[in-house]
Amino acid sequence: MHSQCAPILLEFCKLLGRVAHDDPLYSLCRSSLGSMVEYIDIGRGSKNSDSIKAMIAVQEIFPFVSQLATRLSYDLVSGMELPMSGRPLLTDVRDFTAFLLPLRTAIMEQVGLGGPISMPFHEGGHNLPCYGEEIKFLHGIFTDLMVKMEQCLLKIEGCLSMKEKGEGAQNHLGWCQYLAILKELNSISKLYQGAEEQFWTILRLRKVSVCYLIIRYAKRSDDHTWILEHKDVTDFESRRHLVMMMLPEVKDEYEELHEMLIDRSHLLAESFEYIARADPEVLRSGLFMEFKNEEATGPGVLREWFFLACQEIFNPQNALFVACPNDRRRFFPNPASKVDPLHLEYFSFSGRVIALALMHKVQIGIVLDRVFFLQLAGQYVSLEDIRDADPFLYNSCKQILEMDAEVVDSDALGLTFVREVEELGSRKLVELCLGGNNIVVNSKNRKEYVDLLIQHRFVTSITEQVAHFAQGFADILCNSRPPKFFFQSLELEDLDWMLHGSESDISVEDWKAHTEYNGYKETDPQIYWFWKIVGEMSAEQRKVLLFFWTSVKYLPIEGFGGLASRLYLYRSTESCDRLPSSHTCF
Repeated sequence: MHSQCAPILLEFCKLLGRVAHDDPLYSLCRSSLGSMVEYIDIGRGSKNSDSIKAMIAVQEIFPFVSQLATRLSYDLVSGMELPMSGRPLLTDVRDFTAFLLPLRTAIMEQVGLGGPISMPFHEGGHNLPCYGEEIKFLHGIFTDLMVKMEQCLLKIEGCLSMKEKGEGAQNHLGWCQYLAILKELNSISKLYQGAEEQFWTILRLRKVSVCYLIIRYAKRSDDHTWILEHKDVTDFESRRHLVMMMLPEVKDEYEELHEMLIDRSHLLAESFEYIARADPEVLRSGLFMEFKNEEATGPGVLREWFFLACQEIFNPQNALFVACPNDRRRFFPNPASKVDPLHLEYFSFSGRVIALALMHKVQIGIVLDRVFFLQLAGQYVSLEDIRDADPFLYNSCKQILEMDAEVVDSDALGLTFVREVEELGSRKLVELCLGGNNIVVNSKNRKEYVDLLIQHRFVTSITEQVAHFAQGFADILCNSRPPKFFFQSLELEDLDWMLHGSESDISVEDWKAHTEYNGYKETDPQIYWFWKIVGEMSAEQRKVLLFFWTSVKYLPIEGFGGLASRLYLYRSTESCDRLPSSHTCF
């Protein structure tokens, strides 16, 4: 159907375009054609005349790219001058994207393994007989739009600076299209030598604006791969915003939530049954939590459950995870976890719980070690990465690598390519490579020995555990991407902040600034007394009070401002002998 309609629409566009490109009927026909080009064959300059008759040629697509680029260039400038104009228009950006795709694809197929095209372009130096003019003109489009986009990003920086000073600069309606335009410019930049570096250099210089656009305008329906692969142009807040869109949104409808009724005395086992045995689709809707024989329900109870469940999951006594000697908050999978026949199912369960905690924006006070994080991201584990996980092995390997070559070659170390491991109470030697028991470590092969030792200790020995954790995590993600993309999009410190939250002492001033009063005024003596007492508390006492008040054990990295709601102090109508009570349902 598309292949039959597209040529007709093309002819309509040619006829209507002779009258005016801003005619509503022309725009409608152009948009309709643009929605079809992805699904039809576009001529690649074939010499086969029958083939050419059967499809639209690239040369017939290019005028639309040129027209739309001219429109976008004009609208980017006018949009800066007229904030409420709403320019550039969504339809123009969408059509530009649609028509650019077949043109870009055709050029890339022609370029092949020849790599990016050098400019200025000379047709004699390239085997691209069909697209010489298009290649030169598209480079001009890229150059022009990049200049305009840099001006727009600079304008955003100015507006943000004015807002910080309280000067009330307003957002421009057209800003919502900037990310889509940048995405297309990034795709064009890959065609030309030096253009890609130019593109990312400008975005690095305008990082503040880029991060603002992401947080303000990036949507779940958009493809953010192009920018997630360049973490140097984003900050923590923008990266967090992008990866959180890979997780489902928590629903408010209670009838759609996965209900759990858990006995505190069997918390880990019962949590496992509720989470590990559930359909992932049900879990993505959200959780409703109650403890047996307790009246409390709601978000506060759920936050408490997340904290308690994670304390159990990562408790070294349960043999699932090992705490790092240098940082007891940091964990990686226990190679000896197989003592429990259900250990792999528990790792899948653990992955689900961590993903759900992120989805519900609950800080659990636990973080993943670098060796674990890197494997979840599908990345290589090096010597420097094991510093926290095993300081003794790290120092030993450093000594082997830095030792005088003559000492190593004298076999003073007495090492071969084997590793001693403990399994089910007995110790045995495992070869690091085929015939490793007969290979002596010397100055020439010591780096290989250290690399193999690290890979066996921190990768091979926990491959199954990591894979099951990753699968459990992937069960909660709302897109089809592998879970490693989620972790590749973050720095380890980003995930630390998302899982653990703030490490700073609780600020009483920040607490007061985010508290409102019902039945009291801020100047009432009772309020003065309350904050005076809180100010005299130890850091641990403040944590206890915060948990009683909110069921929040660890504040978000933004402090109280990162909570889902402000806090409230209510005047009680009960007897003065009654102890304080709290409602944590926010």
